[in-house]
Amino acid sequence: MAERTCDVVIVGAGLIGLATAWRLAADGIQVTVCDPTPGSQTSSVAAGMLAPVTEVEYGEDALLALNLASVAAWPSFAEELETLTGQSAGLHRTGTLSIAYDADDAAAIHRLADYQRRLGLEVEELTGREARKREPLLAAGVSAGIWVPGDHSVDNRQAVATLLRAVELTGVQLVRQRVSRVLVTGTAAVGVELEDGTAIHAGQVIAAAGPWSGQLEGVPAELRVPVRPLKGEILRLRVPKAYQPALNHTVRATARGFAVYLVPRPGGELVVGATTSELGYDTRVLAGGVFALLRDARMILPITDELELVEAVAGLRPATPDNAPILGPSGLDGLLWATGHYRNGVLLTPVTAQVLAETVRTGVVPELAAPFLASRFAEVKVTP
Repeated sequence: MAERTCDVVIVGAGLIGLATAWRLAADGIQVTVCDPTPGSQTSSVAAGMLAPVTEVEYGEDALLALNLASVAAWPSFAEELETLTGQSAGLHRTGTLSIAYDADDAAAIHRLADYQRRLGLEVEELTGREARKREPLLAAGVSAGIWVPGDHSVDNRQAVATLLRAVELTGVQLVRQRVSRVLVTGTAAVGVELEDGTAIHAGQVIAAAGPWSGQLEGVPAELRVPVRPLKGEILRLRVPKAYQPALNHTVRATARGFAVYLVPRPGGELVVGATTSELGYDTRVLAGGVFALLRDARMILPITDELELVEAVAGLRPATPDNAPILGPSGLDGLLWATGHYRNGVLLTPVTAQVLAETVRTGVVPELAAPFLASRFAEVKVTP
């Protein structure tokens, strides 16, 4: 069996795995990242919203604190990446407009705005006319809105490309193979075995395999994480020059009870998402999902009918029972988790990389991440 050695081996080269590798390598730590298709799974399908305020849920106070810390970290994170690579990190600081189509939708977003204000979050309620002043191409029927200046977006595919360049420049070894199992000796993880039989020995293993994290062979059954795939379909539309910009800000809408978001990109792309379905690892794009997204998008933005549909894709969100990530120690010495980010993977990339790098360096989990240890699921039985 061929063998290699490094300080840290990371399973998974999505945004989370790549950012963590970059942070560690920048500190002089020898890092290997293993993934047969770097950056091409969940990280390439996401819409890239940085939305701690507009996506806040009742009772998720600890997750909100983590999300807010990460959105605050994004500007410096992007600046560092761009300084190193000379490439854009894809950050667009344009704010988010949450809108309602009819009276029932308006009641729902006003209730959420009340909750957001109680949490001390910055939101501004708008009439339908005020919302259309910010976005003139919105439907005449839009009844109300909430302006959230601190929620932004990232071109996730650009961020992946720039992180791939960053890890190359910092000496990270990128191995384009699947990890077949985690190597365990006694009560400690000591590396990984690749699908070709090569062993990579490391003092620390970080599992950042998204929705596949719970399936890692070699991890004792009682320590596997309850991460499951939650399918989401996303559309990419091209806006003709005559209509650009179709939107100036990210728009999150409730249209007759259905949620839809529209994320503009510089250059004329508009990302529309996202469906949610429990279909295991099925990534087929289904006609029903495409129909639902277009139905809701055109209700909010009528010119949707005249945009070119250039891509329809489906990805898998790594969901957990409480919708929060799993960070830090696994219960197996030498194995750390960086998974379960559900719909906040792009948003949480900077803070996750920071938490994991600090944990590797010091052996101590930062206080901000303490609510997200795998041990909170100790009584949960997982069937991969």
